[in-house]
Amino acid sequence: MQRRDKIVLQKICREIDLAKEFLGNMSREEFLEDEKTKHSVGMAAINIGELTKNLSQELRQNYPEISWKKAAGFRDVVAHKYETLEMKDVYKTIKEDFPELKSQIEKILETE
Repeated sequence: MQRRDKIVLQKICREIDLAKEFLGNMSREEFLEDEKTKHSVGMAAINIGELTKNLSQELRQNYPEISWKKAAGFRDVVAHKYETLEMKDVYKTIKEDFPELKSQIEKILETE
């Protein structure tokens, strides 16, 4: 693994941790009412997608089971369609998809 890829993967994990920290134990309803948390979590999602785009093509090809395009695409949706974004989908992504992504990345970091 390239040194740059390792650093990017570590940063993605950190952003996932931040999103989880921002969200805390909020219910979906609490999240939907909290503008500061929605904004903070949205920025973490943007950062994750942007970082994903900076991974080498080689790394992404070596791990096709990971939804790299989905993470990058989610970034674009959050960044460019924020006003019409369904925040309940963001909540679901943070709670369900990000932990899985982090687990997959940690496995890469352990094996490479």
